[in-house]
Parts: sequence; structure tokens; C-alpha cells
Amino acid sequence: MNAIDIKKVIYACCPQILVPLLSRLEASEIGYRIAKGAFWSIAGTVISRGLMLLALIVVARILGKTGYGELGMIQSTIGMFGSFAGFGLGLTATKHVAEFRSSDPVRAGRIIGLSELVALATGGMAALCLFVFAPWLAEHVINAPHLDDILRISALILLVSALTGAQTGALAGFEAFRTIACVNLFVGLISFPILVLGTYFGGLAGSVWALAINLGLNWLLNHLALRKEVRRYKVPFSLKGCSRELSILWRFSLPAVLAGIMFTPVMWFCNAVLVNQPNGYGELGIYSAASLWGSMLMFIPSMILQSALPVMSETNSRDDQSHAFKRTLYTSQAVICMLVIPCGTLIMYLSDAVMLVYGSEFGIGSTVLIGTMAGTLIASLGTAAGSALQAKGRIWIGVLINLTYGVILSVIVLFFAKNWGALSIAYGSAFSYLIGTLWVFFYLRSDLPAGMFRRIFISLCFVMCITCICLYLTPVQRFYSAAPMFISSLLFVFIIFSRKSFDEQPIA
Repeated sequence: MNAIDIKKVIYACCPQILVPLLSRLEASEIGYRIAKGAFWSIAGTVISRGLMLLALIVVARILGKTGYGELGMIQSTIGMFGSFAGFGLGLTATKHVAEFRSSDPVRAGRIIGLSELVALATGGMAALCLFVFAPWLAEHVINAPHLDDILRISALILLVSALTGAQTGALAGFEAFRTIACVNLFVGLISFPILVLGTYFGGLAGSVWALAINLGLNWLLNHLALRKEVRRYKVPFSLKGCSRELSILWRFSLPAVLAGIMFTPVMWFCNAVLVNQPNGYGELGIYSAASLWGSMLMFIPSMILQSALPVMSETNSRDDQSHAFKRTLYTSQAVICMLVIPCGTLIMYLSDAVMLVYGSEFGIGSTVLIGTMAGTLIASLGTAAGSALQAKGRIWIGVLINLTYGVILSVIVLFFAKNWGALSIAYGSAFSYLIGTLWVFFYLRSDLPAGMFRRIFISLCFVMCITCICLYLTPVQRFYSAAPMFISSLLFVFIIFSRKSFDEQPIA
């Protein structure tokens, strides 16, 4: 099907109320570039993430609440070590490849080579540390001595994930989102049977081996795709001379790592506190099941911003950078809110039914899912501003904002995990995201389109209101309110964000 046919299909399927918005989007260079990249990113990821969600639901039913909590703790440990292993190289590659692929392709090639070389070194060191210290971590930190061998298996995942992250970042810098989508789609189709069968026949260890196999396949496909892109853009990929770009590591990658440290290691710390409480792994199983839906929903902002960050980086270097940058920022945030807030509201009000899908043991976790969704919606309102900081190179202020998030969440969990269990992480995260979102938009207020801060503040109030209403209702009332609340949230974000969202002029 050619491009004209695709446009006809999109316009034919689009509701009439959205046709003017779609026309403005198509007419805008910035909006079209973001939408094109986001379309391919989301198209491939929807299926792969959907299959992963189904697979993990099956895994949860096989392992049970406690076993699924153990898997969640292992994944959290991988994420904690992975924040160091990746060394912010995916983000570094995205920004700098997008910035130099046309203006200085030789330098772009050196940055790709440096990213892969450093990823191999940092991923290898992190994997070695996890392999060596696995017995100590299992016995003295996560309160599960029997998981030491499985943690050692996870070391392989660390190494491959570091390499994969650098590759995906470089592909995003080339705006090769269609290629990334195809890779995600193929890996998603393969991962479902591998993960389910691995868990069924191998239990928890089989689940971890399946994750490692899936990631290895992802690395191979990324490797082939990246070689194709460097040839297409005539970027001379080589390790020769890449040491000339070492300053990027200290100027950009290091603060990116420090910013990431405030998320995954902090979450790992909170999970470790939780599992050391009575029935800790059962509580973590509930939180892991609930947070999976938050992660699935947050892939929408991540995919949109994966396509928006190269555009932000490129527009930030133009002569009209202020105007183009503001349009890029607003367009990204508007699309994110229009997709995430209605979907998150629907999941929030269907929380009782959603948690029962995992089995009767998880049925008591609906309030955890409500808090997780509240945090997800609040976080989605701040994601575009975080990418704006990265595009402008103000990565250190991002470190401070994320540090605030980490400190607040850690304190809440330390004080309330014993009595609140998984609720302490769910609602602690929501409150921490609220503070971080307000801070980042206040800091960027001079770089924002007119009226954007006000719209974000109103949206935050809306999220808090629908969360309080959801908690007040009974399970039956929540279920029957799901459709009306979904429609209400859809109308809300359309009214707040659609007006002139994709215009070529600054937002009034």
C-alpha cells in the first residue's frame, strides 16, 4: 500500500471531530516528524508489549503471588544494576547522532563506536559485579538466599541489555523508527511462546533464561539494522578516533546515569525494603502485577519522546530554535496526554477486574493499581519536559529533580512499608512524581509555550480528582463508572490540549 492510500485510510477511519486536528498535524513539519516517528514506534511496540503483558499474566498464574514477587525482585535488581551498565549511552547516542548525522557524519560515526565500546565495558563490569555478589545480595539484601543462582543468570541479561540500549539509541538518532518497530514486533512475537514455555517447564529460572534469550535476539536484530542505517546515511562507523569524543561521557552520559540512578536503584531499594516486611514477597507480587500496567502505559510517552528527542535536539540548533523547540515540546506533550490520560483512567476504574485476571490471590490489590495509575498519569505529564532538559543539555538539573523524587519516595517507603505494604510504593511514587513534575515545568517556564504551565497544572488537579473519586467508590460503582470516566477524561484532554496544538505559531 503506498503513502497516498495510507493517508486515505487514516482519514477514513478518523472520527470527524479529529479531522481538523489531523490536518493541522500533517501541515506542520514538526508535528509530522514527531507523529511519523511515534506511529512506527507505537505500531511495533503495541503488539510486542501486548504480547509481553499477556505472557506475564500467564507467568503470574503459573508462579503464584509469591513466585511472581520473586520475579519482580529479580527484574528490579537487573534494572538497578542496568542503570549503571547502560551508562546513559542510549540517550547519548540518540541526542548526538541526531545532531551530527547530517552536519558531521564522521563525528556521528565516532559517537556510535564510542557508545558501543563503552556499553561493552560498563555492561561487562556490571554483569561481573552481579555474578560475584549474587549470593550476598540474595541472603542479606533481598531476603531470598535460594535466588542466588537465578541472580547469576541475570548477569547475562545485564551485559546484553547495555549493548542493546546503545544500539537502539543510535537507531533513534537516525529516526529509524520503522526499523525499530519491525525489530520490536518480531521480538514480541517470539518472546510470548519462549517466556510462557520457559516458565511452564523451568519455573522461575526458566522465566529468567527466557528473558535472556529474547534480549539476545533483540541485540542481533538491532546490530543488523544499525549497520544498514550507517550505510544509508553514509556515516563511517569506526572505533578509530572515538577517544576524541570522550568528553561527551562526562558532559552528558555521566549526568544521564546519575539522573537514572534516582529511578531504578531507588525502586530497587524500595522493593528490598518491602520484601523484608511480613508477607513481603506477596506484597511485591501485587505491586509487580499493578506496576506492569503502569509500565505498559508509559511506553506511549517513551515511544513518542524517542521520536521527539531527535527533533528537539535538531531544532535546538536552529536559528529559530525558540519557536521550533516550543512547538516540538507542546506537540509532544499534547499527544502524550491525549493518549495516556484516557487509557490510564479506564484502567484505574477497572482496577478490580484487572487484578483478578492474575488470579484470586491478586484480587485485593485494586487500590495498589489505582495508586500506580495515578502515579503513571502524573509522570506522563512531566515526561516531555524531561526530554526538553536533555535536548537543551541541562541534564544536571534533571539529576537534582530526580534526586528529589528518589529521596521523597525512599522516605515514604521506609516509614510506611510495614503498615501499608505495596501501597507505600504506589502512592509514594505518585506523590514524588507530582513534586518532580511541578518542579521541572517551573524551571522550564521561560522555555514553555504560553499557557502550557497552566494547562499542566489543571491536568494535575484533574488526575488527583479522578483518583480520589475512584478510591471513594465501591468496586461495583468503579466498574460501572469506567466508561463515563473514560469519556470525560477524553473530552478533558481534548479541550485542554487540542486547541492550536499543531499550529506553526507559538501556542497562545
